Amino acid sequence: MSLNTFDTLLVANRGEIACRVMRTARAMGLRTVAVYSDADANARHVREADEAIRLGPAAARESYLKVEAVVEAARRSGAGAIHPGYGFLSENGAFVEALDQAGIVFVGPPASAIAAMGDKSAAKARMAHAGVPLVPGYHGDDQDDALLKAEADKIGYPVLLKASAGGGGKGMRVVESAAGFQAALEGCRRESQAAFGDQRMLIEKYLTQPRHVEVQVFCDSHGNGVYLFERDCSVQRRHQKVLEEAPAPGMSESLRREMGEAAVRAAKEIGYMGAGTVEFLLDADGSFFFMEMNTRLQVEHPVTEMITGQDLVEWQLRVAMGERLPLAQDELTITGHSFEARLYAEDPEQDFLPATGTLTRFAMDLEGAGLDPARVRLDSGVETGDAVSMHYDPMLAKLIVFGDDRAQALATLNRALAALDVQGVVTNRAFLQRLATHPAFRDADLDTRFIEKHEETLFAPRRYSVEEYAGAALVGLNQLSRECESDSPWDRHDGFRVNAPHTIRIALCPPTQNQAHTQSPDAEGVVVVEGTREDNAGPWHLTIGGETLTARLDPLAGDAVAMTLDGHRRRLQARRDGNVVVMVDPRGETRLFWRRIDAIDHGHHEAESTLTAPMHGTVVALLVEPGVQVEKGMPLMVMEAMKMEHTMSAPADGHVASFHFQAGDTVGQGDVLLEFAPDE
Repeated sequence: MSLNTFDTLLVANRGEIACRVMRTARAMGLRTVAVYSDADANARHVREADEAIRLGPAAARESYLKVEAVVEAARRSGAGAIHPGYGFLSENGAFVEALDQAGIVFVGPPASAIAAMGDKSAAKARMAHAGVPLVPGYHGDDQDDALLKAEADKIGYPVLLKASAGGGGKGMRVVESAAGFQAALEGCRRESQAAFGDQRMLIEKYLTQPRHVEVQVFCDSHGNGVYLFERDCSVQRRHQKVLEEAPAPGMSESLRREMGEAAVRAAKEIGYMGAGTVEFLLDADGSFFFMEMNTRLQVEHPVTEMITGQDLVEWQLRVAMGERLPLAQDELTITGHSFEARLYAEDPEQDFLPATGTLTRFAMDLEGAGLDPARVRLDSGVETGDAVSMHYDPMLAKLIVFGDDRAQALATLNRALAALDVQGVVTNRAFLQRLATHPAFRDADLDTRFIEKHEETLFAPRRYSVEEYAGAALVGLNQLSRECESDSPWDRHDGFRVNAPHTIRIALCPPTQNQAHTQSPDAEGVVVVEGTREDNAGPWHLTIGGETLTARLDPLAGDAVAMTLDGHRRRLQARRDGNVVVMVDPRGETRLFWRRIDAIDHGHHEAESTLTAPMHGTVVALLVEPGVQVEKGMPLMVMEAMKMEHTMSAPADGHVASFHFQAGDTVGQGDVLLEFAPDE
């Protein structure tokens, strides 16, 4: 092959990865072609491409996963090569074979290498032959329930059930004891069938405190192979990565070399070409075990780019053109430290339920946060005004930062998270801030159960400071004043009184507390605001829990404000989203429900008689019969959304009066799923 093999690249993906691949392709002088579903007709990756071709309806199986439609799009556009990104068809051997038959270059490994690693059971045997360490487990073809249970018993609990044909946390569960094996097996099979069309399972010994360390490998068609060092991806939820960093903390040079060489052996064993990632479990004693190989570019590849100074997509394209690897092993070096945080449209306070909606604002104020643009990178597939769909993965963007060392990079990550301004949908940004500022994470005390181990502190009930209550009161009041269009004092709703100071009483509480209709906030959540002023900034006199402060709130650029309390001035991002005030600074995010004191709902909370769908999705299973007595917290039905299962539980002791949907039905967010009769 030569550099002239192709001059047009089709990116068979969407969102941030499509935008990221096209950025490098354009820099190399290639013409870019996007593909899209009906749901993505106006998406950012479509807008940024030189041209775009429709694949089909919104459902991925009818668009992005439709091999013949993608191949036809390449023919129509004259694309000589296809970059698959990650997910969708990126590890589909049949897709690669179809491209070979069509004479289109696949920017990735040969179909034989994908097949070798796509079946995890067969991959284990190949890795054993290559001398790569393996975790004890069962990888056989016999999938009889009793046999799988016997193998799990033999390995010893806890064990990890994994879909043999997939990855990304789909069809994967930890089984703590023999009693829970059958239910976990059935759940894994359902998820695996939905995600991969394959129910085969493998079983592995579950290491209780391992780190997830993966090695970036690259091979060309000339027999050369290198590793571009490692990434630590231990901070995960539901087996999906949340924060990644490179290099892995605490790695000795000898261990780094040993793992890197094992990863290259793994790649060469299957005749690999292009970018790949070999994932290992690293135990506390320094022993490591092969977990799987992802035969594609990884979501977290930017942290490797940051510490090596290399563009991995450019490497992919050059290798696909037939070139040799740009650098040899002894020419690759590590400089500094890098973190990546994945920004999702999801609600961590509601068990990470995916969120949908329109991004009314998506921006990042680097200058205002005092951040160096050369050290902060935001890979996103969305912009202000874009819709977040129920049809695809809810990741909005990846925030990548660089520092001279780990401590500096972590400080930059905290400031950059605070500089993000995302409105219109709920995100996990506040949760990412809690993770990044957690003492154990700061000290690199990492393992794959990090979030579970620190759940009490990561999800601890908030105790709000006087400053937070004061800020929320002022932001809400400022918005209230601006919403008043009339100049007449008789039309004002901001506490105006004739011949007296403006006075208003504001009640503040966590949004989840308000949504649950619990009792009103205690005295610390009530703010009495008084003052005379000529503009909305103040000064105001705030009384909170017996303490009185003098306050001002001055607008800055965008949603930034300067809040001054008794002469102490702080800069923060602040806005009112409906009746929820959101304030963000490098110390974290504060969300408080804002309302006039006379609007507090003092009503007694009673158990809900209906349960509604928290997101768009599909009913998977009904777990109880109507009329059967259940206890509070007992699972009632299972929904599936974005390839993950969500269980709806009984809100109180009682029984289901009736279900409104059956297994297989599609439901919309807010649809009433069932009628529940609580015990009196």
